[in-house]
Amino acid sequence: MEQLSLLHPQKSSAIYRTLNKEAINDLSIDFLCEALTKDDYERNSIKQLLINITDDEQVIKYRCDVFDDFLRFPQLRADLSALLEKLNDLREIERFQKDTEASSMWQLVNRLREMGGYVDCITQIKTTLESIEIKSEGLIQLKSKVQAVYNGSGFPELKKDIEETLAKARKLKSITLGVNLDELLRPKYVGVISLNDKEFTDSGILKRFMNFASHDSELHHGNDVSGFISFHPANPSSSSGVLSKIVSGAQDNANQGFRGEATGADPLSDALKKVVTDILRRTVIDIKSMLNKYVNIDGYSFVSLMPEIIFYIRFAELCDKIREKNLPLCKAQITSKDERRCVINDIYNIKLAIKAVKGEEIDIVTNEFVFDDEKRIYILTGPNRGGKTTVTQAVGLAFLLAQNGIYVPASSMTFSPCDNIFSHFPADENDTVDLGRLGEESKRLSEIFSEATRYSLILLNESLATTNVAEGLYIAKDVVKAMRYIGVRAVFNTHMHDLARNLDEVNKSVDGESMIASMVTGVENGRRSFKVFIAPPQGVSYAKDIAEKYGVTFEKIKAGIDSRN
Repeated sequence: MEQLSLLHPQKSSAIYRTLNKEAINDLSIDFLCEALTKDDYERNSIKQLLINITDDEQVIKYRCDVFDDFLRFPQLRADLSALLEKLNDLREIERFQKDTEASSMWQLVNRLREMGGYVDCITQIKTTLESIEIKSEGLIQLKSKVQAVYNGSGFPELKKDIEETLAKARKLKSITLGVNLDELLRPKYVGVISLNDKEFTDSGILKRFMNFASHDSELHHGNDVSGFISFHPANPSSSSGVLSKIVSGAQDNANQGFRGEATGADPLSDALKKVVTDILRRTVIDIKSMLNKYVNIDGYSFVSLMPEIIFYIRFAELCDKIREKNLPLCKAQITSKDERRCVINDIYNIKLAIKAVKGEEIDIVTNEFVFDDEKRIYILTGPNRGGKTTVTQAVGLAFLLAQNGIYVPASSMTFSPCDNIFSHFPADENDTVDLGRLGEESKRLSEIFSEATRYSLILLNESLATTNVAEGLYIAKDVVKAMRYIGVRAVFNTHMHDLARNLDEVNKSVDGESMIASMVTGVENGRRSFKVFIAPPQGVSYAKDIAEKYGVTFEKIKAGIDSRN
């Protein structure tokens, strides 16, 4: 199959960008991949596919449709899962094929196993795809390719030939040898008399040799071995196919010997290896010629789909588990990237869903989230542990999943793809030794702005939250202005409430298409609601609610003191 992929249409010219290590860490990509599978190969494979994103609308829609089919048809996933082991075998056989030192018979057996496995895979996927009503362009193309290969390659006849050939090859059970000895009774020449379709079962040869050594029997005259061989050699006149070719080849070489070195080495084993290898090599050539009447069957092209199939299956399995928890999931709808829009209803962080799937008792709160012409940059403020980081991360993961074609944790999502996701979460203290925290954070922000475009998504989490609030606020204001000037979509969650004040003035002071707005996480009656909504920063009101709840207002403290007197 030529260049077929379930991740992008044929002849796609899409550009892919790889998330940097900070974004990979800040979006908890490893946590997500570990939730999908415990297999190291699968995890690494999924991760590499997940972190390479494109904003090509055709590719994203292509992926969304393919994943939709995987999710709608559990039977498709079950059948393809059953094939993964066979595909893995093909990958192992591919490695053996590259072993130039492997014997000819070993190469033949591997080639036959490879072709047999490939025929089984094609036959199974053809049967599966023909039994369900797939709608995606990717799976329809796969179905067409599989049918073309199956119908054009004589698969039924090929399958029969492979089975017969392997059956004949497996008839080889034993070898009859003739060995010449030198004056010291050391093996000098060895020749193959015949290759047989019955195992050697007579243990009397050793006994007869010992009898000869004790002079209980006489030495046979000449080289007639007919009376010496007690097991049943194959009959060339009644054998067919592979076996007859092997026997005739052996007879051609029966009188040809291979001299071994008369040293401490084992010349018998060396000579035997050379004789058998030569005969089998010519036999393999005959069989390969027979197989060449079929098209050049190459299983590797199908093996290349293995990572993509795993990618879709594992995410579909996770989605099924999330749905069992009665949490919403939806297929994202793509709109033009030039609009730089995003409307998500009932969004939540998929990490919380994974924890719920694992059995943790979690009350998951959903939110509404919008990027449009009136607000593309949010300054998100609120109390500690109020959900700011969770919401910020949820937005990034929603974009990442949607652009990979995976259902997103929401009831609906319509969005313009981003060309890359940049994040700036608190740095590891070990990374700030040389520059100091403020210097290190400023450096990372500078690197983001050197790459970000108007189509990018930027997620800032407590950035510039240094001990010197004035310094952090000074830089943060310029960062926000720069994001507006570029035109990105962004969420900047912070404790610097002053950053979210007087945003009308900031919007007027800088030219740009991304309007800045204040968003807050809610507190109701002193309790965090984990709801976000557009509103001015409410630092004082939050503190008042908390103080009222825990009785640390002056009035309540005074009342308590007075009541004790």
